[in-house]
Amino acid sequence: MKRTNATKFAAVAAASALALTACDNADGDGASGDGEGGDADTVSVGLAYDVGGRGDRSFNDSAFRGLERAEEELGVETADFEPADGESDADKEDRLSNMAMEGYDLVIGVGYAYQEPIESVASEFPDVNFAIVDEEIEGHDNITSLVFAEEQASFLAGAAAALTTEEDHVGFVGGVETPLIKKFEAGYITGVEHVDDSVDIEVDYLSQPPDISGFTDPAQGRESAQAQHDRGADVIYHAAGASGNGVLEAVADNDLTFIGVDSDQYENADDDQKPYVLTSAIKEVDVAVYDLIEAVGEGELESGIQRFDLSDGGVDYTQSNEEAIEPIQDELDDLKQQIIDGEIEVPTAP
Repeated sequence: MKRTNATKFAAVAAASALALTACDNADGDGASGDGEGGDADTVSVGLAYDVGGRGDRSFNDSAFRGLERAEEELGVETADFEPADGESDADKEDRLSNMAMEGYDLVIGVGYAYQEPIESVASEFPDVNFAIVDEEIEGHDNITSLVFAEEQASFLAGAAAALTTEEDHVGFVGGVETPLIKKFEAGYITGVEHVDDSVDIEVDYLSQPPDISGFTDPAQGRESAQAQHDRGADVIYHAAGASGNGVLEAVADNDLTFIGVDSDQYENADDDQKPYVLTSAIKEVDVAVYDLIEAVGEGELESGIQRFDLSDGGVDYTQSNEEAIEPIQDELDDLKQQIIDGEIEVPTAP
């Protein structure tokens, strides 16, 4: 059962706009806060980042904000762990097992790549709570899945692109061509075509599975965005993790329009890049992580799948760049309500 609602998401999201400062234990050497010598009743949480790690200005950073806020406001002990380049599922299992053996009350894996490792380790540690972001896992009493309607937020990103393009030509850059990222593509294309089906759409992926380098290669992101611009696109949306930083660089250099993903990338952009960020299709990973940790502390954690969408504020579009978004905000809000009301159905595959 979903614990959050629209009001709670809005309130917590506003409160969680924290600076991305480092945890006390950025290298993942143990719980921060009071450390291992703290109160025995203190909840301890370990979080393992997805490929790209903290600093991606996107997905991982959003998870970190939730972890950091829980440490500051709930008094929990936290530790975060970076992935290694080219690591295997066995490496992920070792990381999760180590956290479980060290006594963390909640172990979180950020990203779909943790599905098999978490299922394996959770079976070995039935008394430890596990959670995964962006993947559905069923049949385990000690695993909670936090999943989001990325396609809905991406629809609004596509609508925003179609409403602002001057060349009737837009682009999408995906990190790795997986079913999850195809959800972003599907929503974006549907949103563009809903507004104007004559707009040309460029679609490029930076790598194919099992190669996941497409999420960690800003240079390739920049190159792909430049190529889309050369073919005529003047608005580019990405779902490419840290590679999206390169997309933003190319957009700013060519005086184009950028649509970010997962986190509010206007807030995270360099000052000279902000004018080019129209909006971001966000999912409130930080809020979901915070609520999850709070539920553990209150003894109210529910396993199973927790879904977040436009109706409860779990996904949305951002309005931080007020000057840029204001002219189309009424139209986007109308489309948003139509999705919530079921008048528009957004597909999860192109």
